[in-house]
Amino acid sequence: MRHPVANSSLAYEQVGGWGVKGIVAELHAARDRWRAAQQRSLEFAVREFPSREALKEIAESLCGALFPMRLGPPDLHQEGEDYYVGHTLDTALNALFQQVELELGYNRRLQCEEKNDVETQAAEIVKAFAQQLPALRGLLDADVEAAYQGDPAARSVDEVLLCYPGILAVIHYRLAHALYTLGVPLVARIIAEIAHSATGIDIHPGARIGPGFFIDHGTGVVIGETTIIGRNVRLYQAVTLGAKRFTQDESGALEKGAPRHPILEDEVVVYAGATILGRITIGRGSSIGGNVWLTRSVPTGSHVSQASLQHEPGGAGRIRQ
Repeated sequence: MRHPVANSSLAYEQVGGWGVKGIVAELHAARDRWRAAQQRSLEFAVREFPSREALKEIAESLCGALFPMRLGPPDLHQEGEDYYVGHTLDTALNALFQQVELELGYNRRLQCEEKNDVETQAAEIVKAFAQQLPALRGLLDADVEAAYQGDPAARSVDEVLLCYPGILAVIHYRLAHALYTLGVPLVARIIAEIAHSATGIDIHPGARIGPGFFIDHGTGVVIGETTIIGRNVRLYQAVTLGAKRFTQDESGALEKGAPRHPILEDEVVVYAGATILGRITIGRGSSIGGNVWLTRSVPTGSHVSQASLQHEPGGAGRIRQ
């Protein structure tokens, strides 16, 4: 019997190779066409974008520094916590500085601006981010406690932190939001998308989310860029907080950054599969039932269900208060 490697070599020879040389040439031509269309010059010859791989390592290190005995290395002892946190933060923040510097330099080149102060600006952003980490730990403690209190299946806060995809997504969101507000939205978006890929929970780093936030189960949750969420809000799986329509400028291009996502006030609960669209307000203490489609504001203490929305023409519904 012929060895598998020998069989593979024979097959390769019979088809005359894979044609890699020609494929390389065609891919080169495709890149040239794209760069010409994007008006990219030869000064873009070196990679200048933040690295997803590097930011994944940075995010994992920051998670470990925030929660060393639960998300840190398996052989860590409590007496070594401070040393581990200090060493990990120093490494992670230096790596983050490089990624922030790449984004700032890239933006300057796109805008044809001088980049003499990029290094200084990157250092200031990373220092400001680092100073926020203790406060972020406090916010995340509130999120973990909300998950524990809100789920009867949770046996401990440790289980919540170690196992719940909603908590993983929220940790990444809070790190990403801090960077987003400091002026590096691409780095922030990559960090948020790393958690999105792992959990199926899509939280844009531009969203504003108060403490005590809990996403139960989580898969399929979407939270748009301009969403505002108050304190102690709970969402279930497949909830969408999205835009109803997109405004356009005179040329027909989409306007960026306009408020277009919902506002959820404190103590709101949104059940599985609900879709809430547009710049509407869900009043404090309201509950939105499963699979509800909602495009208008509701007052404080409302209870909206599919049944209530089916009683009036146009789905306006009688909302219990």
